[in-house]
Amino acid sequence: MSLTHTTGLLLLTLLLLLKPGETLRYAHSLCLNLAGSMDTKPLLQYDSDSNQVTASGPLGEEVNGTKAWSDLTGTLGGVGRELRMVLHVVNLGTEKTTGAPRLQAKLCCQLEAERVTAASWHFSLDGQTALLLDAMDMNWTVVNPGATGIKEQWQKDQDLAEYFRKLAVGDCGHWLREFLGHWENILEQEPTGNGAGVRRW
Repeated sequence: MSLTHTTGLLLLTLLLLLKPGETLRYAHSLCLNLAGSMDTKPLLQYDSDSNQVTASGPLGEEVNGTKAWSDLTGTLGGVGRELRMVLHVVNLGTEKTTGAPRLQAKLCCQLEAERVTAASWHFSLDGQTALLLDAMDMNWTVVNPGATGIKEQWQKDQDLAEYFRKLAVGDCGHWLREFLGHWENILEQEPTGNGAGVRRW
């Protein structure tokens, strides 16, 4: 199968957990957990507490140790640091919060015929979609009115906006291109089951 006819989707989900207990607004702490998948198949797990990346599934095991894998896993630490820097602008709407409010970020990119055709960030607060960023045209959409302040502050920060765009369109697209070749190798190794040449993941 030629890569020019292959479509792929890479999804990285970042879960930022504000530590339990009463926390003053702007005094947040961060725990970064990440699950990565390609075309819904598991790729990796990342835990910021231990700074460990673990390969998941056949694709993760196949690409573990490649340059693209090293680039991806190295970038995860950078994303965590960057989100720690901007986390202080997350206003949950009250001066004090209790429990463990969560900010979740999903980075998605889609590749068709060697080109990134879609790239986006989805930010959720406590499991509810709050803010979307279409990284192809840098269009921000507020889904939850509580995220209006976040959008306004993040939109004004041109360096942050460019960072989000570069990760979604540039880095994510590059990783997906690199992983597609390995994915095709795995598909070729899969037994056909009925001898009819049907390949399954």
